[in-house]
Amino acid sequence: MEMESDKEILEAVQALAAALTQRGWRLGTAESCTGGLLAGALTAVAGSSDWYHGGFVTYSNAEKIRQLGVAEVSLDMHGAVSEQVASQMATGVLAVTRETQFAISTTGIAGPGGATPGKPVGMVCFGFARLCDDGVVVAAQTRLFDGDRAAVRRAAVLYALRAALPLVSAPCTTR
Repeated sequence: MEMESDKEILEAVQALAAALTQRGWRLGTAESCTGGLLAGALTAVAGSSDWYHGGFVTYSNAEKIRQLGVAEVSLDMHGAVSEQVASQMATGVLAVTRETQFAISTTGIAGPGGATPGKPVGMVCFGFARLCDDGVVVAAQTRLFDGDRAAVRRAAVLYALRAALPLVSAPCTTR
């Protein structure tokens, strides 16, 4: 089963790479709960330097604020595991790097501890930001994954890759 997951992740990376290349876009990432696993999957593919700019691992709230410009008030009001923070992480990548046109972020509770009321283990929030001619388009999604810490993190990576593909392929407009 693990080899199948590796194959699924590789196929998702290849599909996303093709879509990014077709648009002439570069990708950036901001990761919390996946801790660099997404960046590792992206760079496992030869030629990734053509479409992957780089990423941030901002595990602490302080680093989310310092590196990506996440608003402290958002962290206080919604918590790190929220669509608001995931969105700000993704837009932060675009603002900081300036060489990327698309960004993916992950923030969640991989477990086994860390759950709070309304935020169970396995909850992951994703942020996606696209730099279009007339501004930035942002989307956020929340999913709940089953399994141990490793399974949640791998499922989050696969989901992020698959969810990003239609957003990269979609027409780019803020209207």
